[in-house]
Amino acid sequence: MDAKEDIALQDYSALDKPEVVELLFHPERMARNQAPVGCTDHDIPVEEGVTVAARFHLPAEKDGANIIFFHGNGELVSDYDDAGPLYVEQGVGFVVVDYRGYGWSGGEPSVTSMISDSYKIFDYVRGHLAAEGRTGHLVVMGRSLGCVSALELAACRHKDLAGVVIESGFANTCPLLSSLGVDVAALGITEETGFNNLRKIKDFTKPIMILHAQNDQIIPVTEAADLHAECAAASKELQVIPGADHNNILQITGGMYYEVLSRFVRRLGRPPRRKKSGVR
Repeated sequence: MDAKEDIALQDYSALDKPEVVELLFHPERMARNQAPVGCTDHDIPVEEGVTVAARFHLPAEKDGANIIFFHGNGELVSDYDDAGPLYVEQGVGFVVVDYRGYGWSGGEPSVTSMISDSYKIFDYVRGHLAAEGRTGHLVVMGRSLGCVSALELAACRHKDLAGVVIESGFANTCPLLSSLGVDVAALGITEETGFNNLRKIKDFTKPIMILHAQNDQIIPVTEAADLHAECAAASKELQVIPGADHNNILQITGGMYYEVLSRFVRRLGRPPRRKKSGVR
């Protein structure tokens, strides 16, 4: 079994204990609000009778890159209604997705479902973009807890991605859970039975950008440095935002935030055009 198969088959039941889930996830139920002009809502099937919410902010041009964004644990799709148009202005598509139990999504959150759902979300978004004739590169981005989904896809859908962005992500499981109040020793949680983010990033060779606040009070900046050091990519960038903490990177950086990310995806170039088949 290769590393990719090993990661895809990992058992996360140790992290699905109530003592972990209630501290790791902070779901907020909210009725579907009015989608901003120019974007569309989707209910992505992840299990029989269960869908998760997604909001697609897409530019008119169809050859630009598209970002699938997994947000932090206390956020919702609608929290990014102001951000979406700013990506679109840069010619970048921005698809924000929720987790089970968040917003108008069904079900209840768990680590196992969050990770397994990431594949279904990825396939749905990829298929929808293709059906619309959108030919640009696909990038996954994870903020805070969202780095789990992004790094899972980086490890197991490597060939389908052009790049990855990690904002305020973590490398090691036990320090994070301990900081949240989880007694990892009593629950028998180890790095091997945790998220294994370092193992997932180890063989990723596509371009990657890691953003982290200098004064992050929840996930220390050393976690970003560990991810950066372990990643095998030749093109890897670590941006530490001076004076920022876990929750105010955007406020500190302002419009520069979107410019930096847009430059990153533009540097990926455009996918080669497929030759049309037919008799000549």
